[in-house]
Amino acid sequence: MIARTQDLGEDALLTEDEAADSLRISVRTLQAWRLKAVGPPFVRVGRTIRYRRGDIKAWIKLNTCGALNA
Repeated sequence: MIARTQDLGEDALLTEDEAADSLRISVRTLQAWRLKAVGPPFVRVGRTIRYRRGDIKAWIKLNTCGALNA
């Protein structure tokens, strides 16, 4: 039985399309960030690239600017 992404929580491995959708950017932008090492951490599974849901959330938090507790 294959677990669905929703069932795995923060450890869910997202495809490039899913990761780009969650960040509201294009897959090409995500690929460019990966090549420049400026985007969220990724996992190489064989020849495919995956992104952990929790890593994307942590990356967003680290790149949030401004006062959060104003």
